[in-house]
Parts: sequence; C-alpha cells; structure tokens
Amino acid sequence: MGKIIAVANQKGGVGKTTSAINLAASLAALEFKTLLVDADPQANATSGVGFDPKDITKSIYECMVDGIKAEDIIMPSNIDFLDLIPSHIDLVGAEVEMINLPNREVKMKESLDPIKDRYDFIIIDCSPSLGLITVNSLVAADSVIIPVQCEYFALEGLGKLLNTIKIIQSRLNQELEIEGILLTMYDVRLRLSNQVVEEVQLHFKQMVFDTIIPRNVKLSESPSFGVPAILHDADSKGAISYLNLAREIVEKNGILQPQ
Repeated sequence: MGKIIAVANQKGGVGKTTSAINLAASLAALEFKTLLVDADPQANATSGVGFDPKDITKSIYECMVDGIKAEDIIMPSNIDFLDLIPSHIDLVGAEVEMINLPNREVKMKESLDPIKDRYDFIIIDCSPSLGLITVNSLVAADSVIIPVQCEYFALEGLGKLLNTIKIIQSRLNQELEIEGILLTMYDVRLRLSNQVVEEVQLHFKQMVFDTIIPRNVKLSESPSFGVPAILHDADSKGAISYLNLAREIVEKNGILQPQ
C-alpha cells in the first residue's frame, strides 16, 4: 500500500511546489513507483514535469467534482517510475462547487484510495492556502511535509498551519502524521538563515528533517525547462539535497529499496 504525503504550507514562496516535484522525481530515481498529484490551481507541478497546463482536459478537479476515476487521468511522465495527476486553472472554482456536496472534505481521499496500492509513494502538491482543496489533501494523506523558508516571516505562519493540522487530526483524519519540517532556501552566508535553522531545530527537534535545501540556481532554472533538477543537473546542490531527502524519508519509514 502506497504512502500518501502532502506537501503543504499556506504561505506562498516557501519552495512547496519545488519540493513536491523534486522529492517525487528523487523517489522515482530511487526506483520507487511514485505518483505526483498537482492539487494547486496554478498547475506549476504539472508544468514542472513537462506538461503544458493548457493542454490538460481532465485533471484532479474532474475527479473531485465530477467523480471521474483517478486511473483515467493518470499521465506517465518522461521520468521512469513517475506518473502525474495534473491540475488545471478550473480547480480554483472547485472550492465553490464543492460547498454543497456531502462529505466534501473526503473527495480527494475517495479519488486516490482505489489507486493507492499501485504506488510506493503518492506526493500531493497542495495549494498555498488553508482552503477546502488543502483540507482535502490533508484528509487524503498519511503524513504531511511542511516546507519552511529560512527567513523570519516563515516562522509566523507555521503555528497557524500546525493548528489546522491538529484540527484535521482531531476531526477528519486521526491517522495524519507530520512527516517532517523541511528547511528550504537556505543561504549559508546569511546569519539570518542560520538563526532560523537554529530556532526551528530548537523548537521542533525531531520533527525537522536533517536534510536542508539550499538556495540553488539549478533548482530555480529547472521549471523553465519542464524538468526536475535531477534531470536538469544531477550534480547540482539542489538535486543532491532532494535525493538525500528522499533517502531520509525512505529510511525513516523503514521501506526497503526496490531490487
């Protein structure tokens, strides 16, 4: 049975989509069958693995609102072991359309459950809000990764997100765990970056991943080529960091690497 991991933070610009794309690609590079679910109306994860969102006719939106089977919209990427459920700008309207639906918080879970056992990992890229789509993602997930930018304001929104996760744990998904807090956009030259790292590690201890994602030109460039960093420049610091993160998650979960 695959493990579903949501990558969530209501604050934009923290490296959430970059983390979802590159973690999924790194798990695939380790030969784990991986599905990337783009649950963000901006569809950046869709374009980040080489698909043009304008060409997408069926997306996660149709699964949640119209009840189309997820298996009918899975798209194989140009990376071995990596598939995609794409997003579309229509997903913006899904929150409004789903308001009157019964059990509206579990629509994504109902979509993903039938295909869960086909994959070792399912990575959900959440939208940068705490709306109904993100709630759906957290209800569907087994665990959540929280990317935190190494800047002062990043810490302010963290409490709010952790509070939302607690509410979901108590009311909608008791099994939801925090996979870890992922420090991103780290610049070794900045004293502030080092202070944020120390503060987060001090407060959250074991919840913080050992792997820290640095600021890296190749990570920023790769979406414009429609590929993850590991395909753009496998030797870049960014690509190596996400590969290390994938290994850390595999080890933490006690999952054996495919032969």
